[in-house]
Amino acid sequence: MSEDFAREIALRLLEVRARSRAELAQAMAKKDVPAETIESVLDRFEEVGLVDDATFAGLWVEGQQRRMKSTRALRQELRLKGVDSEVIDEALAETADDADYQAALALAQKKMRSMGGLEPHVRYRRLAGALARRGFAPGLCHRVLSEVTEEAADGHPDR
Repeated sequence: MSEDFAREIALRLLEVRARSRAELAQAMAKKDVPAETIESVLDRFEEVGLVDDATFAGLWVEGQQRRMKSTRALRQELRLKGVDSEVIDEALAETADDADYQAALALAQKKMRSMGGLEPHVRYRRLAGALARRGFAPGLCHRVLSEVTEEAADGHPDR
């Protein structure tokens, strides 16, 4: 199998979004591209800047924070994408110290707006579940839920 075929696979995937080196290698391996060819193509892509796991991880973290996910969830997603732990640590180090708090608060406030007619205990349970599914720590969930439910009780759900 030729390097042209391997390059075509990688370029098609990169047209859609940035990918980690491991994602590209996995896609090529699925198409029975020999390991030596995969390494050669990916090394060349790194040389010219088409594949860069550090840049990919930074962009992934930035994009997923807008989707209100915890750093713990982001770390797991990047691990699944084959990004090295040190690269993940560097990408997450760039986030603000209170990024998890801000993301959890924004998510809770957003969800709270659609839960006005629910009983307080049902609203609390649903918000807690939503925060937990996004990977936020239990202590942070409790803190955010206390603030958001207090705001709702005070009549300021969008403070």
